[in-house]
Amino acid sequence: MAEKNHFIRIRGASENNLKNLNIDIPRDKLVVLTGLSGSGKSSLAFDTIYAEGQRRYMESLSSYARQFLGQMEKPKVESIEGLPPAISIDQKSTNRNPRSTVGTVTEIYDYFRLLYARVGIPHCPNCGREISRQTVDQMVGQIMELPEKSRIQLLAPVVRGRKGRHEKVLEQARKSGYVRVVIDGNQYDLSEDIALDKNLKHNIEIVVDRLIVRPGIEKRLTDSVENVLKLSGGLLVVDTMDGHTRNFSESFSCPYCGISVDEIEPRSFSFNNPFGACPECSGLGYRMEFAESLMIPDPSRSIDEGAFAVPGWQSSTQKGSFTRCMLEALSEEYHFSLSTPFKDYPKKIHDILIYGTKGHSVKVHYKGQRGEGVYDVAFEGLIKNVERRYRETASESSRQEYENFMNISPCPACHGQRLKPSSLAVTVADKNIYEVTNLSIESLLKFLDDIRLSDHQMLIGRQILKEIRNRVSFLHEVGLDYLTLARATGSLSGGEAQRIRLATQIGSGLVGVAYILDEPSIGLHQRDNGKLLGTLMHLRDLGNSVIVVEHDEETMRAADCVVDIGPGAGSHGGELVAMGTAEDIMKCPESITGQYLSGKRKIPVPDVRRKPKEWLIVRGAEEHNLKNIDVKFPLGVMTCVTGVSGSGKSSLVNEILYKHLQRELNHALVIPGKHSGIEGMEHLDKVINIDQSPIGRTPRSNPATYTGVFDMIRDLFAATPDAKARGYKKGRFSFNVKGGRCEACSGDGIVKIEMHFLPDVYVPCEVCGGKRYNRETLEVRYKGKNIFEILDMTVEEALPFFEKVPSIYRKIRTLYDVGLSYVKLGQPSTELSGGEAQRIKLAAELSKRSTGRTCYILDEPTTGLHFEDVHKLVDILQRFTEDGNTVIVIEHNLDVIKTADYIIDMGPEGGDKGGTVIASGTPEEVAKVPESYTGQYLREYLK
Repeated sequence: MAEKNHFIRIRGASENNLKNLNIDIPRDKLVVLTGLSGSGKSSLAFDTIYAEGQRRYMESLSSYARQFLGQMEKPKVESIEGLPPAISIDQKSTNRNPRSTVGTVTEIYDYFRLLYARVGIPHCPNCGREISRQTVDQMVGQIMELPEKSRIQLLAPVVRGRKGRHEKVLEQARKSGYVRVVIDGNQYDLSEDIALDKNLKHNIEIVVDRLIVRPGIEKRLTDSVENVLKLSGGLLVVDTMDGHTRNFSESFSCPYCGISVDEIEPRSFSFNNPFGACPECSGLGYRMEFAESLMIPDPSRSIDEGAFAVPGWQSSTQKGSFTRCMLEALSEEYHFSLSTPFKDYPKKIHDILIYGTKGHSVKVHYKGQRGEGVYDVAFEGLIKNVERRYRETASESSRQEYENFMNISPCPACHGQRLKPSSLAVTVADKNIYEVTNLSIESLLKFLDDIRLSDHQMLIGRQILKEIRNRVSFLHEVGLDYLTLARATGSLSGGEAQRIRLATQIGSGLVGVAYILDEPSIGLHQRDNGKLLGTLMHLRDLGNSVIVVEHDEETMRAADCVVDIGPGAGSHGGELVAMGTAEDIMKCPESITGQYLSGKRKIPVPDVRRKPKEWLIVRGAEEHNLKNIDVKFPLGVMTCVTGVSGSGKSSLVNEILYKHLQRELNHALVIPGKHSGIEGMEHLDKVINIDQSPIGRTPRSNPATYTGVFDMIRDLFAATPDAKARGYKKGRFSFNVKGGRCEACSGDGIVKIEMHFLPDVYVPCEVCGGKRYNRETLEVRYKGKNIFEILDMTVEEALPFFEKVPSIYRKIRTLYDVGLSYVKLGQPSTELSGGEAQRIKLAAELSKRSTGRTCYILDEPTTGLHFEDVHKLVDILQRFTEDGNTVIVIEHNLDVIKTADYIIDMGPEGGDKGGTVIASGTPEEVAKVPESYTGQYLREYLK
């Protein structure tokens, strides 16, 4: 029995493509699940082990709690024994909320807020002097300095920003003899029946005294101030009856500027709380503003030629439209021509068009539906006009359209620091909380080691600092020392987000848990892989089971047990091929993984490297950490941009190169990163970014619709004698429009049934039996098969079926060539992995006629790909370059790097220590550069 407990015993797993799999996975070990992409690794790890672990936890809760949490469906498995509680650390669950940062996700920022609230030294936000507490005498003195005969009210703030009805507070004030109270800015009589909304936050101030400032009231004023301070716990608000109030505090105020600061609490440093957030940008640190460069993308055009691209002003070229009449009135009044290129206008005319006439009216002749007339209109300017339209529109799609013309700029009040001036004026060791969180993890560790605090501060802050040091060092251990705590989580790659969650888990120190990870080595340079492996082993040594879905060779060799699922992908996979250590896997002849590990199979190094035709030169790149560099990209060859994590690869390729080409070649509305220019663009005609984002968000999109082959298949069906006899056009064979689809399920094939506190159940539609079409449509057949049966075919089955139709055959052939033989033509896009979605995009590109002047950009295309799939990917990329196209790949996978024609290696380190080009040239040339980390690892692969 004891032996039984050392394994997670799975029997009859048949989720997705798993074929009734029986397997015993050792517990408290580092286990790697590997196999071809689509072989069923994730189905076993996430859809079976993790899903069942989660479900059992949910089952233990009451039915009342379950209805709020949502239910998990039982995975298709007969039994799982010895299953520990499961925690999944995958890549999809990154928080894209703009308020979420590395600091808030790891909870390090919460500890910093506590540290600053307890040991921080407040300064005056105005003059920078240190602030000390105020006595009653000082407060009375300042009130007596108000102009004589000023009417004032002394208010005691007893409730500040708290939810509730606060009946006891009001009752207590009534019993104490007070008559008036100010609630949320409105004055009430305490004798009234005051009912507050318990779900809203309220501010309640008791009116303690009402006075007129004149000599001789000092004693009464002192008594009243003392009463206020006693009631409110040290705070006093003086209402000067002119709409202004002055805050006094027994705690903090600047005697020179007269500025009082609220009591410092942890929430004073939270940019997600109104008490700490900058009021101008609500704690976001930036504002969305309309950008002139996006509204007028081509200033060499005149207004007559459609210089204004922003919605609402595109009609300015049409005679008779109001915008046209407005512009004609302006041109008459200020004597300029609408046929002059926009960039040639003098500054005065430019400013009138962009910022308005500053209240000066012009006579607009306009003929509308209600008649003709002359109107006096003061033109508000293009920016103000568009801002007003954006604010007033109720349509979500219109708002999104306007947002295309907006630019993100730092908030003018806090300059991107997200907090109120009073919060930023609190320091620990001469740094405010924003400066500390803006240090890279490496610099932050050094700052924490060298921090000098007074004995009193140290006594309070020792425990907090210990927690902060621990958590920051965990981030350092997983190879993220180039990140800052202020970095938004929305800007992190999948691998970075996953490693941050991993660092948070180490900090929690749990024992006896099954951690399930999805390729944690993504985006990590070989140099940092050792750190990650050390972290995984540390989790295992604590007494946890670590199950990793991984294709990385180093991780497999370090694992206690490797499980190879296969032998093929899709319907050819789902079986256990081999299990044991990396050495055991190598001895198994059926294991493709073993053959690559042992070196029997390998991706060959090309005999010759292609020579560049021309060069694309990026000048003065300075985005993020790039150090004003010039970078030469060769055209007509395959280039790999390499370097350690955080060295500036994505900033250079995605932010500068891709966005600049996208704007110039594809006329997209984007603003590239900071650089001075790009030379050599005349050799390209378009740029395409092939990423791993889903090909569609709904089950209605599938490989057939994405590649365009479904259109051709529908044409084929519409041309059959059956369809012609019935008068069916190609629209009849679409499941997205009325006519041929089953209306009971609107062409989805499944119907959702809500079950309240049980999970929603999806059942096949009773009317069509899950076939998506109505009976009449399914009666039309081509070569004995109806439209549903064709969508249900795999790519492999469809190839011989469409052999005699060259246009369809060619498109399906490209899906087969990219290694997707097992995918069904109608497989919903929601069921495809990131790697599969990317390969469908590659297939769609391959099937197009090549111009030989396209630039393809790929960011880590080997994510989720097995050695065998990487081999196929390399062949596809080589096919693109054979046609004369340019391929630029950001990659850490050495099998891809060694096959490149040219390498640009960034570094030397991540973050501030990166941002320069260390080496460039062929793989052989880069391997000889001693400063290049990539070169050091590449030498082994070129032998």
